[in-house]
This record gives sequence, C-alpha cells and structure tokens, in this order.
Amino acid sequence: MIGTIAFAVSGAIVAMEEEYDILGVYILGTVTAFGGGAVRNLLIGVPVSALWSQGLLFIIALLSITAIMLFPTNLLKHWQKWGNMFDAIGLSAFAIQGAIYASKMGHPLSAVIVAAVLTGIGGGIIRDLLARRKPIVLREEIYALWAIVAGVIIGLKIAVEPWQLYTLFVIVTGLRVLSYTYDWKLPVKGLRTH
Repeated sequence: MIGTIAFAVSGAIVAMEEEYDILGVYILGTVTAFGGGAVRNLLIGVPVSALWSQGLLFIIALLSITAIMLFPTNLLKHWQKWGNMFDAIGLSAFAIQGAIYASKMGHPLSAVIVAAVLTGIGGGIIRDLLARRKPIVLREEIYALWAIVAGVIIGLKIAVEPWQLYTLFVIVTGLRVLSYTYDWKLPVKGLRTH
C-alpha cells in the first residue's frame, strides 16, 4: 500500500511536470504504481491477470493521484525534494514486497533478487520512458543497488519477521535518500573522448 501510494504520486507529478492532460496524469500514475509488479509477475511465473485482483490498491492509487491533482501548484513546485522521497519509499516498499513474493514461491536467491529489482524499479522505468526521460536507474546515481540489497537480505532469510522487514524498509529508504542527498554515484565507463 505504501509503495502504491508513493509510486502513483511520483508518476502523477512527473506527468504534471510534462504537462500531460488529466487522463495522462491518471494513466502515468497508475502505470508507475503497477508496472513493476506486472513485469515481475511475468518473470516469476505469476499470471499478469493477478493484478486485477488488487481492486483496493487501484482505488488507493486513483485517490492518491486525485489528491495530488487537487494540491496547490505552488506546493508541487517543490517536487524534486518530495518526488525523490516518494520515489525512495516506493523503491524500498516494492523491492521488499517483490523479494517476499518470490521467496514465498520457493525461488532461488537469484530470482528473489531479480524480483526485488524489477518490482522496485520497474514502475519508475516505465514512468520515465513514457515521460521521455532517461530512467533514474540507468544514470550513475545509486538506485537499483538498494533493491538488490533488499533482495539479498530477504533471499538469505536475514529479515523474516515483520519488525525486521519494517526495519529493512526504513534502512533501504534511508540509503536511497542519502544517495541522492549526498550525490553518491556508481563508477561510469563512458566511450566518449574529450
């Protein structure tokens, strides 16, 4: 639920930044909230139609998008700060949820990590591609690494109990916030000559 709200809001705000019409805002918000789960389901063998059983989450996503649409525009101009925060929350919540999903299905560690990464970053990638932006995950900024960390910890059964999972959620969100606040970057290997 936390991830759905966070990613629905982040998709809606990106759509408003790109000056999409009202329908475009709702579509981009919804796709951002559910895109990662759809991709994950395809890869770990769950029918994509399982998404349609999440009626309550769809309603929550639509209400979150509506709330953002009603927000005063001058407050939304501070999106960079709040948008990154919502994105960090969504990344953390969905990475953990994806890893738990794959782990409960008895998949090996590699599949748990892939499920964590795809669920955590899939919606954001789809959002950025639809908005014609370079996806955050493909930049040197540390992003997907935190989803990998969540996948490894859940796949190795280091975090199992609810309190451990909530602690992991706070840690992963915090690491993502620190990585964009202090501009932590992964090394870049470019082919351009200067």
